[in-house]
Amino acid sequence: MTFNFFNVRKFYTKAALYKNVQLTKDRFPNLKRGSYGTVDFTDIEYFKNLLGVNNFITGEEVKSYNEDWLKSVSGFSKYVLKPKTTEQVSSILKYCYKRNIAVCVQGGNTGLVGGSVPVFDEVILSTSAMNSIISFNKLSGVLVCQAGCVLENLMNYVQSEGFIMPFDLGAKGTCQIGGNLATNAGGLRLIKYGSLHGSVLGLQAVLADGQILDCLNTLKKDNTGYHLKHLFIGSEGTLGVITKIAIQCPNTPKFVNVSFIGLESFGKVLSFFSLVRKEFSASLSSFELMDAVAIKSVQKNIGIKCPINDNLKFYVLVELSGDNIYISHSIQEFLEKALDEDLILDATVADQPSLIQNLWKIRENIPESLLRYGYVYKYDITLPHELFYEIVPEIRKRLENLDVKAVCGYGHLGDGNLHLNVATIEHNVEIASAIEPYVYEWTSKYKGSISAEHGIGFFKSKYLKYSKSNLEIDLMKKLKNTIDPKKILNPYKIFLQDENN
Repeated sequence: MTFNFFNVRKFYTKAALYKNVQLTKDRFPNLKRGSYGTVDFTDIEYFKNLLGVNNFITGEEVKSYNEDWLKSVSGFSKYVLKPKTTEQVSSILKYCYKRNIAVCVQGGNTGLVGGSVPVFDEVILSTSAMNSIISFNKLSGVLVCQAGCVLENLMNYVQSEGFIMPFDLGAKGTCQIGGNLATNAGGLRLIKYGSLHGSVLGLQAVLADGQILDCLNTLKKDNTGYHLKHLFIGSEGTLGVITKIAIQCPNTPKFVNVSFIGLESFGKVLSFFSLVRKEFSASLSSFELMDAVAIKSVQKNIGIKCPINDNLKFYVLVELSGDNIYISHSIQEFLEKALDEDLILDATVADQPSLIQNLWKIRENIPESLLRYGYVYKYDITLPHELFYEIVPEIRKRLENLDVKAVCGYGHLGDGNLHLNVATIEHNVEIASAIEPYVYEWTSKYKGSISAEHGIGFFKSKYLKYSKSNLEIDLMKKLKNTIDPKKILNPYKIFLQDENN
């Protein structure tokens, strides 16, 4: 069975829609274009004949594919290729490999580290036309689909079959599952369902020279040598183009309960988290932290009201899910006791789908609310739980005399993933220099990761050393050189330019 979905490219904010984005080569003048071929008339005719004129994009429409979601970087590619099948991807890469034409692989273009857009004039290979569900096995819960399927469409489909996707993202209405795998996206429910390295059973990918690597296994257990699928999960399009995915979907929980809670200090947040995890370990599917600045940004810029006292310092969203029909009663008793003991200061509970969705909208709209100030410096780091929030006041202090609109911390406290965001009117070198590399040095000092789920992309390439040893980076480079010796796939990403070209 095959189901097709129409994929609409979305712009999240009016500010982003009308913003004039500086070309990456102008913003970073020290960057040098690699010695790649330039697309000529013969190449254009080949691509048109292969894909058809409707799936060969040029002209003004290419602009949105050149710019990242944050409107922070832009390439100047003239051509977007939109294959529909693995075989077409293979033909494209085989041709580009022979001609030494650089290729930028792009899914929904919701990435936050500049990894999904060209740096110079790389041809853009968009997977958005590869949007078919191939099969779904209701007995095993295994979904097989093409890489261009929008996550929300997949969520709706498996829900109709009594299942859920094992991960959820705020950008689910636009992001594509191939891009989710390429960046090893974590999302809102990793604490319960784990990472994509565990959920993905198999995949199909096309290598730089056009060879099709078929690891599209739907088995839960397969212990036959190296698990090559893991090379492509988190590879950010630098090792191959993911075209098909087989993913394990859990059954829909019979009951879901979401609580929105206010607290007076981060110490109280940690104590509350410890108690929730102890009391509801089997049911806990999300534990999201939001500080007061994040909540006020959503109220001011999006117009969503805080459902409880909006003058508190910290807020958490707790989702419990499972088959226990007494979850709602248990959490209410638990929260009443926490209120009596002054561990928490205010709370509201929802167990109806519409009310649950309203609470989640607050958390999911934080990124958009901050972007409406104009520009956002985004840092996606993993830290030990006890240090989760400490970097936020440190950054506020460093920026207190600069023109900053908001400094906030929010994210997945359940798995230690902090989103540190600094909102300004526009990009400013002085502000950037005050944050970087300090934030990465601080993270490295406390044995954290400089990228929890967004990847390295273009922006973090020179900071990879803060999370990887020289030996690790050297092995990664050797792997890249072996699989893509001409380095045509997503150049200028992950590694520093002199290491990648």
